[in-house]
Amino acid sequence: MPKSQLGNVAMDVVSGAEGLASLQQSLVNRKKTAVYFLNAHCYNIAQKDEEYRNVINMADLLLNDGVGIKMGARLFGVQLKENLNGTDFIPELLQLAAEKGFTAYLLGAGPGVAGKAAEHLQRAIPGLRIVGYRSGYFSKEENDAVVHEINRLKPDILIVGRGVPIQEKWISDNKESLNATIILGVGAYIDFASGRIPRAPQIIRKLRLEWVYRLLLEPKRMWRRYLVGNFQFFYYVIKNKNLFNRKAEVQGP
Repeated sequence: MPKSQLGNVAMDVVSGAEGLASLQQSLVNRKKTAVYFLNAHCYNIAQKDEEYRNVINMADLLLNDGVGIKMGARLFGVQLKENLNGTDFIPELLQLAAEKGFTAYLLGAGPGVAGKAAEHLQRAIPGLRIVGYRSGYFSKEENDAVVHEINRLKPDILIVGRGVPIQEKWISDNKESLNATIILGVGAYIDFASGRIPRAPQIIRKLRLEWVYRLLLEPKRMWRRYLVGNFQFFYYVIKNKNLFNRKAEVQGP
C-alpha cells in the first residue's frame, strides 16, 4: 500500500475494511506482517528516538490512532478515512481469525493479565483460539525462551503489548525468528481486554474524547502524556510541516 508522509513518519491511509482485507491476505499467503499504531504520543516519541522512528517507518502497516493524528494529517494534506485505534481494530481482526480458523497468542501486560484477557476474548468471540499467553515483562536473558515458546505454538497472530517504543523495537529485532504471520504492537490493549483498565463509555469514544477519560482514570500516569504531550505533538507537526515546505521549495516543481 502507498504511504502518506506526516513529515518524517510514513503512515498507511486505509479504512478498517481495507486494513482487515490486507491482513487476511497476509494470513492466507503466510506473509509475515508487522502492524503498529500511530497516535500523538507515538509521533512525539518518533521525533526523539531515531531507532523507533526507523522501525515504524519500516512497518508493513502503520495505522492512525486518535483525533490528534487526524488533525495533524490535515496539515500535511492527508485525509484519513477513519480512526483505527487498536482497541477497536484488534477485536475485529480476532473476529476474522475466529471465522477463518486462525490462532492467536497474547504477549504483554503484567503477571496474570494476559491470561484474563485470553479468557475474556474467547468468551466474547466464539470460536477464537488463543493458543498461548504470557506477561510482557521479561529480561533479555529470557528472550530466546519466549521466542521458542511462541514458535512451539505457531500462532497465526501474535499480539504484543509491551508499551511504546519497547514493543515495536522488540518486534523489529525478533520478527524474522518468530513463527507468526501477523505481529502487532498494541500498547495497553491486553490490559483493556482483561478488564483491568475499563474502556470509556461509547458516547465518549464517539466524541473522540477517550483520552480525557483515561486522564481522569489515571491522572498521575497520564497527565504528562496528554497535557504536555498534546502541545508537543502540534509543535512537532508544525516544525515538520515547515521543513517539508522548505524542502519542496528547494527541490522545485
